[in-house]
Amino acid sequence: MKKILWIFICFAFVQCSSAQPTGGNYVTRKTAPEKLQKIYKKGMQLSRSSQKAKALKEFEKALKKEPKFIDAQIQWSAIHYDNKNYEVAEKGFEKALAIDALYKKKVTYMLAMAEMQMKKFDECIAHFEAYLASKPNNDVLEKNAKKNISNSRFMKFAYANPVPYEPKSLGKNINTNYPEYLPSLTADGERLIYTARIYGQEDFLMSTKKDGVWQKGVPLNGINTELNEGAQSISADGKFLVFTACNRKDGYGSCDLYYSEVRDGRWTPPANIGTPINSRGWESQPSISADGKALYFTSNRKGGNGGRDIWVSYRQKDGKWGTPQNLGNVINSPYNDQSPFIHQDNQTLYFMSDGHPGMGGSDLFFARKKNNKEWFTPKNLGYPINTEASEGAMVLSLDGKTAYFASDIKNVKAGESVFEDGEKGGHTDLYSFELYAEARPQPVTYVQAYVFDSETKKKLSADVDFIDLNSGETYASSITDMDGEFLVVLPIGKNYALNISKEKYLFHSENFSLEKNTSLENPFLLKIGLQPIKEKPAATVATAEPEAVAPPIVLRNVLFETGKADLKPESTFELNKLLQLLQTNATLKIQINGHTDNVGSDENNMVLSTNRAKAVHDFLIKNGISASRLSYKGFGETKPIDSNNTDWGRQNNRRTEFVMLK
Repeated sequence: MKKILWIFICFAFVQCSSAQPTGGNYVTRKTAPEKLQKIYKKGMQLSRSSQKAKALKEFEKALKKEPKFIDAQIQWSAIHYDNKNYEVAEKGFEKALAIDALYKKKVTYMLAMAEMQMKKFDECIAHFEAYLASKPNNDVLEKNAKKNISNSRFMKFAYANPVPYEPKSLGKNINTNYPEYLPSLTADGERLIYTARIYGQEDFLMSTKKDGVWQKGVPLNGINTELNEGAQSISADGKFLVFTACNRKDGYGSCDLYYSEVRDGRWTPPANIGTPINSRGWESQPSISADGKALYFTSNRKGGNGGRDIWVSYRQKDGKWGTPQNLGNVINSPYNDQSPFIHQDNQTLYFMSDGHPGMGGSDLFFARKKNNKEWFTPKNLGYPINTEASEGAMVLSLDGKTAYFASDIKNVKAGESVFEDGEKGGHTDLYSFELYAEARPQPVTYVQAYVFDSETKKKLSADVDFIDLNSGETYASSITDMDGEFLVVLPIGKNYALNISKEKYLFHSENFSLEKNTSLENPFLLKIGLQPIKEKPAATVATAEPEAVAPPIVLRNVLFETGKADLKPESTFELNKLLQLLQTNATLKIQINGHTDNVGSDENNMVLSTNRAKAVHDFLIKNGISASRLSYKGFGETKPIDSNNTDWGRQNNRRTEFVMLK
């Protein structure tokens, strides 16, 4: 629960009487005999100077002389509340109400607070409701009372229905005598970047996993500076980092978002991400979506719902970030909502909030997308993941099973910690736990590959395009670095086309049919060799059969209706890529080949494969490619590349391909 400062309670009770005494055999600080008033005033002076024990003795002295000295009873109870003697405070506030329930309406509120701390939820709810019914004319406490009613109802349920939770330390290679916090992971789960504060300096450390064990964190050279860096998000492929830096010369507000990219194996110098993301306000706690198209972050900028809100900016077609959009009042409460983490499924958001019904401090929640602009109501992750203290930011592994977070769990048990530099304070370490199934994100997988020249084996920088075949829209685009590597996360439930292209090379395509999958245990790990386009040879004597000069390229995303030669709409993307290849390379000649599996008669399969090859041939001619550069042929079931004994094998054998000709 949020701590009620004694100085607030003390002055509030003194200054804000919501009702005049209604009569009865009792005295107040104004009507008490002079000797009692002096004792009371001395007790107040002591309480204001934080001498609580001495103040209690004065109030007890006054109550001994006059048990119905209502102001002394209230202050005595308030000190016990501040000392966390909630049971004693409860009885004290009940005595004050018994003397006169209307003398100060705030007593009912404080009684409810004591009962909430004692987990007497039915009683505290009743007293909060009684306080609201008394029309106290105190906007702040009325707002808090309503919030506490919601929290109490949730806590009653949460304590009765705990969720599985067994946190485990990430080990001594990660956790040291210094604070470690704000973890982030690459999609393959092999790299962990986190913030460490050493002698007051915040820097990034990176750890890699070896044989299931996190190795010692090392500084992230090229990004760490003499100033503080923290609150970061790493892209799925580990090549783009967004982080928070404050009070920089090139800043727009108190704290801004910065970024760095890996180019040729090195991090680029950090740069301010600029407007419109950064403002004159406070921007922090970024989370980059797996497709790189959305950046979620926390800000207190104008136009929000409360103190801190969660916002999102979408990357435009020109590569620039668009005007940030507030996630709306389903996610953002009138209080603080922050530390977003958008999972790689791009559908499930995890965040911290002290405004939604919870355990009292900042709790962890998750929400799922209803559509592109709306969210379903957030759900509290439950107890004991959430406690009466404020929980820290959390991120998840790709499969959604393992959560990573920072906590001072060991210090709750062991007491106050002392850092090596002698600084006292809370000491956070990094932990993980298995997240229960109901709170996990949608299943995803990833494609990791490196691209190389099929002849020289040299790694290539190439264009990578993933297309959502269900919608025809581009899901993700990137360019491989000089190392030729890329990693893209694919949410399960859709079908995707992959096209890898480079000037003066034939393209490569893959198809990922994930629409009917519910889970995938293993990612797709590919080695992709691109075939260089051969220079047009000198004129030769024509032969009856065109001669291929390189292995065939399978058009994995040229799809037909079952048993027919009618092209499906999903084929458009790949056909246009083939068309573009021929337009760019004006001397390139190809033959389109059709193949089937062994289902059906040999004769029918030969006809079907020929007609399918012809359909591609005709598409290209219709779109301006000269017939002299094209030929086609059907091979039926005569050239299988896989077994026909399985569905997967037969699917591989049903293919359309092209070969480069002399």
